[in-house]
Amino acid sequence: MHAKDLFRLEDQVAVVTGGGRGLGKQIAEGLAECGAHVVVCSRKLEACAEVSEQLKSLGVDSLAFECDVTNPDSMQKVVDQTVEHFGRIDILVNNSGATWGAPAEDMPLEAWQKVFNVNVTGTFLMSQMAGKVMLEQGSGKIINISSVAGMKGSDPKYMDTIGYNSSKGAVLTFTKDLAVKWGPRGIRVNAIAPGFFPTKMSKVLMDQGEEAFLQGTPLRKFGGEDDLKGAVIFLSSKASDHITGDVIIVDGGTHAT
Repeated sequence: MHAKDLFRLEDQVAVVTGGGRGLGKQIAEGLAECGAHVVVCSRKLEACAEVSEQLKSLGVDSLAFECDVTNPDSMQKVVDQTVEHFGRIDILVNNSGATWGAPAEDMPLEAWQKVFNVNVTGTFLMSQMAGKVMLEQGSGKIINISSVAGMKGSDPKYMDTIGYNSSKGAVLTFTKDLAVKWGPRGIRVNAIAPGFFPTKMSKVLMDQGEEAFLQGTPLRKFGGEDDLKGAVIFLSSKASDHITGDVIIVDGGTHAT
């Protein structure tokens, strides 16, 4: 196979949670630009519908759904309607995320549970539901969006988010374990750990610690609107067929400092 063909995604069907804005939108665009049909879903249907229309202008098919990853019925509806329309699911990107800032000693239990329900339980349930389709097909790619925050501790002066950090660490372990369990059945499961990307969720954090974050980033810049696409396309394509249970870090080098 020609090297260029390893990255083609024509006629592949991808589902991206949290696809209506931020990193999810960038991920959806990258997949569509390589030829995949993309289903975008999040709690904000209007935002997803707008993204979906943009993707169609690239010559691919696209659907938009309202989806709450803390609601199993909502997620199952997305999976069912995707299969009804396309007949399969080849790629799942678990991108929906939540955070909460509070000192560890003051972190409300309800806030801790909310973050874990979205970041961990939502990732598990969506993987389980879409995974059943993939297991029946005997093939599929699952990509979980974690964070470099899940790989180390963070200075509370700039990032007092113990629930977020802990949940993203759990996503990494979940990725490795599911890869071991489903690898023999044709499913590849990997993760991407982004560093600081300007999004609505990270805006307050980055505004407060911008100078410190940049000084801790060897490339001295935050992630841009195209910087996550390559990793997603790679893990979604045949180019990564012999890779599972791994994590690609996209952080400008912050993890190396």
